[in-house]
Amino acid sequence: MATPSSSQPKRRGLIVSIGLNAVLLVLVCGLALYAFMVNVDLGDVKRRLSKEVETHQQTERYLIETRNQLTDSLREIELLKAQLAYKETDVQAAVAVKPALPVVVGFRSSILGKGLVASIENTSDRYLSVVLAVRNPTLSTAKRFKLELEPRSSSSFGHLEGWQFASGDEVGLFNDEFGALRLTVP
Repeated sequence: MATPSSSQPKRRGLIVSIGLNAVLLVLVCGLALYAFMVNVDLGDVKRRLSKEVETHQQTERYLIETRNQLTDSLREIELLKAQLAYKETDVQAAVAVKPALPVVVGFRSSILGKGLVASIENTSDRYLSVVLAVRNPTLSTAKRFKLELEPRSSSSFGHLEGWQFASGDEVGLFNDEFGALRLTVP
């Protein structure tokens, strides 16, 4: 049989061993819980990173599409500019070919005392249908009138016909067969 003094160290060793095992078990459980939490956080970071990568790829695709659309638009603008420049030169060439309008315009004071009257003379041997466009830049007003001019005749146009001319008014006479006649009232 064992002596009481020898069994006490065994019991003490058993208690210390059980205590150490309990502490180790708590440490292992704590480490396992910490590893689980780190794993959950790592999974969350991976998901966020995956979403960020996907968003970045979508943004790059959108940017590439937008750049392609911009390039296409710039090409179309250049094409339209070239077409417009061609049409302007075409129109200028056509206008340069047209003969001068056979009309002489003079101005005199109105007999009734209201502004000036235009004296429009057709110097050709044919009837002319012209559009008279007048503009007052000071008042920002403008009007158009259609006039029928007889051959080798003169007609007056003033406030009774629809426009009271004043110094500085811009006048234009237009006919499809002739170049435009533009002048400013003296």
